[in-house]
Amino acid sequence: MLGTFGLLVPVFVVAAGAVWISGIRLSDATDVLSERFGLGQALGGLLFLAITTNLPEIAITVSAAMSGELGIAIGNILGGIAIQTVVLVVLDVFGVREDDPLTYLAASLVLVLEGTLVVAVLVVAIMGSQLPPSVIFERVAPGGLLIAALWVAGVLLLARARSWLPWQERGEAPGGQEEPRGVARTKKERDAHSKGVSTSRVTVVLALASAVTLAAGVALEQSGEAIAGRIGMSGVLFGSTVLAAATALPEVSTGLASVRLRDYQLAVSDIFGGNAFLPVLFLVAGLISDQAVLPQLRSTDIYLTGLGVLLTTVYVWGLVFRPRRKVLGMGVDSLVVLSLYLLGIAGLVAVVGS
Repeated sequence: MLGTFGLLVPVFVVAAGAVWISGIRLSDATDVLSERFGLGQALGGLLFLAITTNLPEIAITVSAAMSGELGIAIGNILGGIAIQTVVLVVLDVFGVREDDPLTYLAASLVLVLEGTLVVAVLVVAIMGSQLPPSVIFERVAPGGLLIAALWVAGVLLLARARSWLPWQERGEAPGGQEEPRGVARTKKERDAHSKGVSTSRVTVVLALASAVTLAAGVALEQSGEAIAGRIGMSGVLFGSTVLAAATALPEVSTGLASVRLRDYQLAVSDIFGGNAFLPVLFLVAGLISDQAVLPQLRSTDIYLTGLGVLLTTVYVWGLVFRPRRKVLGMGVDSLVVLSLYLLGIAGLVAVVGS
């Protein structure tokens, strides 16, 4: 355990800054390499992207599971899904330069499918939490395995959907994003190529950024665990708010970069894709901690899972209905998501205190 409270806060802030900066470098390097090696829609490429972009959450989950603080791990996973969905509000307000809101510009059937995959894995998490301990075998709960299998199946179907859909314009809405999805990654690779950045150099940056992100993630978990204990805050509440916000900083920066390059679909896809992957970490946490995680979900965890489903559903509807009206500089769906999130966190505090 780390030292005095006066030292814990600076450690947490520095670790959050390291996750932010290294996360951006990690994302940029991943995009460049995925373009150069043509990983794009291949299953291996999608798995690679999911793992690298979620390294902070992976580090926190592994660290928390090893120290037996599953509340921190669960709160970070489920709270991370909710707060990363709210990142889309930030992108809508501060990134979109058009008169239309984010979901109008990004509208695509593929994104709708990605959003439903997030909902599906969260629903399985709720169902898995209700199964009796008697069905657990070798520390593995059926729900954790099903989430992992469902995520892999969903990724395979999404890879197919991105190349072919039996719909007019391949599921693309009229009046939306003009350039093809993934143009932000292409532009990053072109920029790196024009500057003479070699593949080996990008690989080194990826390795260093990964190492820093993992180390900073562990520091975040340990200092966060100590801070929560000192201020009398539950691990779930701290993990789902403060810790989740810290690990979402790279998504804010990379998402803003994609939106400003007018790759609205990639910005939304990165959020949905990361959120769909996070529940897979329940299986990882269970294997490391020597105890199945889903059966240990408490009322606060179920509450957070429901909040993630609710916020995702609002944006899925926004992608279908494509509201053009802006209120307070954001789309109507973003305003609804922000309002529901704030109400949801207030409700979480009430649930924790009850």
